[in-house]
Amino acid sequence: MKYGLFAINYGTCANPENAVRVAQHAEAAGFESVWTGEHLVLPDPQPESFSMPPTLPFMDTIVALTLVAAETHSINVASGIIELPLHHPVMLAKQLASIDQIAQGRLIVGVGAGYVAAEFAAMGVDLAERGVRMDEYIDAMRALWTMPQPRYSGSVVQLDGVNGYPRPVRAGGPPIVTGGVSAPARRRAIAKANGWYCFQTTVTWANEAMRVITSELELANRP
Repeated sequence: MKYGLFAINYGTCANPENAVRVAQHAEAAGFESVWTGEHLVLPDPQPESFSMPPTLPFMDTIVALTLVAAETHSINVASGIIELPLHHPVMLAKQLASIDQIAQGRLIVGVGAGYVAAEFAAMGVDLAERGVRMDEYIDAMRALWTMPQPRYSGSVVQLDGVNGYPRPVRAGGPPIVTGGVSAPARRRAIAKANGWYCFQTTVTWANEAMRVITSELELANRP
């Protein structure tokens, strides 16, 4: 059993000194990883069904991962999760590869599709395209991390005639875990990711979800 510590970049840990102090204590205590969350903006006024007030501070997840990577030595630094459709995959691939260099291969990339309509509207991204963007952005980032001459052609991403260094420390790039509880999210984890991320759940529910994923994995054409 490995233990990770969540919320290294928001609430109390939106303060950089607190984030570093908590990460270093987690490392000293033997935690396997520290994880950021992400919201770029929050709905204001706060919807009744939404748990986070608009004044909740979030340090940018890329900045926070860079900070704790530079101030630790052995603990993994992880995003839990980056709202992938709200980022540009070329820029994000460069940022994450740079963090992995700083962390000397300790980065875990957790990504999710996002769900807050107001946030997507503020970023000018169509919420209905989030699934397509998730799939293509993961493939495009992996192309930039692993191909000698990166190429990718999709409906929203086109890569050709460009390259980017430094590459991540690990030859295949940092491991990617995907979040989400829907059937498409589970299938994406099986088809494209190195793991699956669940959030605010119980051991019983997580075990049932893993049972479903295991049964679906048996039908997938993947090692």
